Amino acid sequence: MTIRLNKFLAESLGVSRREADDLIAAGKILVDEKPAILGVRIDKNNKVCYNGKIVPFDVGYVYLALNKPAGYVCSRKRQGEFPTIYELLPEKYYALKTVGRLDKDSSGLILLTNDGDFAFRMTHPSFVKTKVYEVKLDRMLEPLHQQMIADFGIDLPDGRSQLRLEKLDDQRKKWRVTMTEGRNRQIRRTFGALGYTVVELHRTDFGAYHLDGLESGKFVEVKKT
Repeated sequence: MTIRLNKFLAESLGVSRREADDLIAAGKILVDEKPAILGVRIDKNNKVCYNGKIVPFDVGYVYLALNKPAGYVCSRKRQGEFPTIYELLPEKYYALKTVGRLDKDSSGLILLTNDGDFAFRMTHPSFVKTKVYEVKLDRMLEPLHQQMIADFGIDLPDGRSQLRLEKLDDQRKKWRVTMTEGRNRQIRRTFGALGYTVVELHRTDFGAYHLDGLESGKFVEVKKT
């Protein structure tokens, strides 16, 4: 049984298929000691190398759900004094990559995996994935502004942002926000365009995955869905 090389690399290296194609095009992948060709198919009898190391065929995929605390960054290296989420994980998970990101000041559900194809399908706009957040604002959200965000959308430099809003308290400061996009700091920028500051942002759902009572700073292995 053969498999397309870019799919094999995506699954083995934890990258997207497009990133795998870039590695092939850059001459960084060898198949049987020769530079790989885009579109080639391989099987377990082929020897695939990346950066001088053999890429094994038998890859065990891992999928983690982590409840990220605020104050942690989703990178491998510390950014100044701020710790990285990898400091919350055992060393055996250090090779996993995040599926999307949450900014330093946000908390909640973040997924990590070594399955590049899964990561691509969870984050690429062509595969619609619903995300749910609990958001706290610095002041009461005016009804008119609620209608603008939910019914018409807010024009941002990178396009219109329309969010589904559900009130969580009588003071109109806490909201459940549902969205299917994932642009950089989109929720914060949407409210910010109307003069509000998001003081807390906590993701509870990402596609078919939910926090389900997972404590802050804790993680659990999950199944691919």
